[in-house]
Amino acid sequence: MHTMRVVPAAQEEDDPGGPAGHSPLAGLYAVSRACDEPGPAMSWRHFSASVRSGAGGERAEAWAACDAGQDDGTRTDGTRTGGDQVVGGQVVGGHILHFPQDDNTHLALLRLMTHPLRRREGVGGMLLDHAIGRARDEGRRVLIAEAPADGPGTAFAKARGFSPASTETRLVLDLRTADRSGLELLRARAVRHATGYSLERWAGPTPDDLLGDIARLAEGMNDEPLGDLAVEEQRWTADRVRAREEMLARAGQRTYTMIARHTASGEPAGFTQLVVDAERPEGWARQDVTTVLAPHRGRRLGLVLKLANLTWFRACEPSVERVITWNSVANPHMLAINEAMGFEVFDTWYQWQLDI
Repeated sequence: MHTMRVVPAAQEEDDPGGPAGHSPLAGLYAVSRACDEPGPAMSWRHFSASVRSGAGGERAEAWAACDAGQDDGTRTDGTRTGGDQVVGGQVVGGHILHFPQDDNTHLALLRLMTHPLRRREGVGGMLLDHAIGRARDEGRRVLIAEAPADGPGTAFAKARGFSPASTETRLVLDLRTADRSGLELLRARAVRHATGYSLERWAGPTPDDLLGDIARLAEGMNDEPLGDLAVEEQRWTADRVRAREEMLARAGQRTYTMIARHTASGEPAGFTQLVVDAERPEGWARQDVTTVLAPHRGRRLGLVLKLANLTWFRACEPSVERVITWNSVANPHMLAINEAMGFEVFDTWYQWQLDI
């Protein structure tokens, strides 16, 4: 078995129909789909984009573990000298590393995958050792990964010395059975506490003149409870916001954004965002970030924003049946908002941390 660097070809990433042939990237995607947990699956286009960069502008690299076979044009350092076939072998696992660039440069974010039929053969251990080596080569000191609480990834993390640093629940709102009149009543009650604010919305990329506002609002997420994760505050700029949106566009994701603005001062106060796969939603959407800046909290703006955005989103995306979101168990305020909207617990995940 050997490890090879996976570098997507341009035509692979741009093909929304899915992988063609037996390239290393196609093999790695097949492993990813075999490892998928219940819930929305990552499309081919989204997966390909994630191999090139992270959603927050992190530099990315991907590696595949392949069964031994005849010469496939791979040098001993894992780089390829030509060809796009996994000759004489099959991709049985792999890992994707994301390296933050603008802040948190002590971290490496890891996604490690072993095909379910090839577990307990040492593939995961080999890949983790390789990932640790690559992270150290990049000067990183901490590795962070996540896994379902009751899945094989948790047992593996414990066995390899990771520490549980944060616990999150995934929650789902079923739009097919949601109480629409109840949600409207909830919104009407919340609006009474949020006087003096106006709402603005847009689908897709942020207008140029609002990039600074979104950067400022994004830094409001630095107040989010992170448990014991060794994560520092993130620094957002207009350029970083645009880079994130360009990555989402490459991944085939469409965003629906709504901000609250303080009417008297004109200052941005909070925002929320829903994300859907524009080409293959498969009935799912993701409730992404929601935050309200500290001076504007206590006025139910978070609830107003989420409910207003959801109403607009449903009118624009009638095929979406369920919305999934992540919620730190250390953030009871946001959990209460989600529960009031009708979100129900789907499963629990741990974020694992390893000093390397």
